[in-house]
Amino acid sequence: MQRLGVNIDHVATIRNARGTPWPDPVRAAQLAEEAGANGITAHLREDRRHISDRDIDRLMATLRLPLNFEMAATVEMQAIALNHRPHAVCVVPEKREERTTEGGLDVAGQEAYLADFIAPLREAGCRVSTFIGHEPAQIQASARIGAAVVELHTGAYCDFDTEGRIAERDAELAALQKGAAFAASLGLEVHAGHGLTFDTVGPIAAIPQVMELNIGHFLIAESVFIGLDGAIREMRRRMDAARAGSSS
Repeated sequence: MQRLGVNIDHVATIRNARGTPWPDPVRAAQLAEEAGANGITAHLREDRRHISDRDIDRLMATLRLPLNFEMAATVEMQAIALNHRPHAVCVVPEKREERTTEGGLDVAGQEAYLADFIAPLREAGCRVSTFIGHEPAQIQASARIGAAVVELHTGAYCDFDTEGRIAERDAELAALQKGAAFAASLGLEVHAGHGLTFDTVGPIAAIPQVMELNIGHFLIAESVFIGLDGAIREMRRRMDAARAGSSS
């Protein structure tokens, strides 16, 4: 079964807007587990704009699901990851001025640094992934540095769909399909995520090499209307339907 990782970052965004303890992202993680999530994703940004260090402490202490710890390739974040040793570490690009992650990590452009950076994480037992675009050079570089997983950035595909740019959306989907097949041929496990909604998840879920989807912002947004449980269960249903259709 294709796994669903629920990103709880934006529960913390809402909490931080008022400076109160509510809503609690750890409670959201527990609800996600009850609704059928297979893992929890949390991005500890350098500016701590949503998830906090205490959130990570509490998640590691209470979660029964695997934690996918998203982070920039900095000495500070490496030390935090080595202290907690989460199940998975996803290395992402990060700029303070961005609203959300813009594009994939340039693994090919900083291959030597990233190889040295992830080596202690791998030795500590963390499953390391790189958050990248579908370009073959980035996929090959991820394999060379020793990443176990690549997570393909689906943001452009989702943006093209929202904007009604159908030809560009379909071309981006084809490139993601090709990238997933290429990554799997190199022995990498393939994940995907960023910007996925009920309307866009099906074609991505149907890519046979994609073993996990990580989805956050839309699920938290939709939970305003149908609850977090309902949003996750509906996303799970659509993923499973797309997966079943691709294998029939």
